[in-house]
Amino acid sequence: MLAWLKRCLLTRQKQKLKKPAFDFIFTKSVPGSYVSFDCETTGLDPKKDRIISLSAIKIQKNQILTSQSLNVLIKQDDLIAPDSIVVHHIRNVDIVEKESSSVRLLTEKQALKEFLAFIKGSTLVGYYLEFDVAMVNQIIKPWLGVKLPNRQIEVSALYYDHIVRLTKRSGQPGFQQPNIDLTFDQILHTLKLPNLGQHDAFSDALMTALVFVKLQQDSL
Repeated sequence: MLAWLKRCLLTRQKQKLKKPAFDFIFTKSVPGSYVSFDCETTGLDPKKDRIISLSAIKIQKNQILTSQSLNVLIKQDDLIAPDSIVVHHIRNVDIVEKESSSVRLLTEKQALKEFLAFIKGSTLVGYYLEFDVAMVNQIIKPWLGVKLPNRQIEVSALYYDHIVRLTKRSGQPGFQQPNIDLTFDQILHTLKLPNLGQHDAFSDALMTALVFVKLQQDSL
């Protein structure tokens, strides 16, 4: 019954697709294929803010493939707000200056076209992934008529479940759900993973990939 319902929902989504050339986004999920991705944005409101930079890194089973990554800057029509510059340290002038062989400057649609092709058939992995997905959907929904169909995994939820399991295993009487710090720095510290310290899309995507792989290995 559930499988039938999923097929019906997928069919309805495909019918809403405005551009047949993008039919590839509905590629069946590939087992063991993941993409960790992160966006830097002009603010925290998906309804009005825009993506400044986007990075994505492929994960095949438990291997982080940094050689298979997407790292783009997006041209901005408006000035980037000062309060968001404090977070990611990207000004309008920096977008042009940071363009290189590994970081390309693209229009919004060019960047999203490459991103959609990059994640084809993969499960998306992220830290507070809901926000990044909403930022992508803000662009592709009016353009293509559909939202991202990819399966999604939130690493903070995986981490929470991981800590709960460890607490239960401790065998303490009167077990209660622990109050768990889900800040990214704390997650890295607890899992003994390196904190790259740079607040940019590629570093955040890489650290998120490290968290995901570590939690996957610990669950075995």
